[in-house]
Order: sequence, then C-alpha cells, then structure tokens
Amino acid sequence: MTVRTVEDLLAAARARLHRLKPDEAAAAVAEGAVLVDIRPAWQRAEQGEIPGSVVIERNHLEWRLDPASDARLDWVTGHDHHVIVVCVEGYTSSLAAAALHELGLLRATDLDGGYLAWVAAGLPWAPASAGVAAIAPGAVAAGLAVTCARRAGRGRSTPG
Repeated sequence: MTVRTVEDLLAAARARLHRLKPDEAAAAVAEGAVLVDIRPAWQRAEQGEIPGSVVIERNHLEWRLDPASDARLDWVTGHDHHVIVVCVEGYTSSLAAAALHELGLLRATDLDGGYLAWVAAGLPWAPASAGVAAIAPGAVAAGLAVTCARRAGRGRSTPG
C-alpha cells in the first residue's frame, strides 16, 4: 500500500478539476450552476453566506448529490449538474469536488480561494442571519450553531 500525504491527495484532486475563480463561478451560477457551501454552521455564522447558495455540510455532501441515493436532494435527478463546491479557502472544497467526480458528477468543481476569495472579489455575501442560502436537510442553520461553537472553543485549526 502506498501512503500519501494530504498534499498528495489535494494535488490529485485538483488535477481532475477545472477550478473556477470567483468571477468565473459567479458567471457559471448566472448560467445555472449550483453553488454548494460545505462550510459548517459555525464558520458561516462567523463569516457570512453567499446569496443563492445551497448549504450542504461536508459530512452529507455525497448522500445529497448522488442521484442513486435515497437521501439525495429533490433537484438531483442525474449526473449532469454543474456543481461548484465552496469552503473557506478552497482546500476542503477541492477534495469534496473530486469525491463528487467519483460519483459520476463530472461537472463538479470548486471555487479557487473559497469563500474568502469570493468576498475579496467584491461579490455578494450577507450575514448568515439574513437567510440568503438554502439549507439542505441535515445541515444546521448558521445562527443555531454560534452558541455551541463558542462553548466548544472552536477556532480555525485546519485549512478550509
């Protein structure tokens, strides 16, 4: 068995993707792509959300987007959906988009630089309390997680 590092996994994942810059992602969404925010509720509560995005926390992603899954979202009717995965900085989203490729969602990709790059590009965002994102089943609304995250002392310890 060959042991690989997380950097190896990330490089392999990104080699499969056509990653989108924030302006490219915004244009793709305008043409029908779905922006999927995989950040946990405590990050969305602290940082905000992208209007029109669909929140599917990372631990539910494959089940919600696999057309063969009983837990899929209603709009997931096949493998041809153009899904753009978003995390904080574009690390976890690359791994997640590559996992979607394994399910046959070959148009899946991620946002290069993540949510922080989206905001830095001056693209629309709002506080999580504004309710601008659709919350998929199983995901926690950002406002509900703030108290729990603070009690747990959660801070950023790994790339997003």
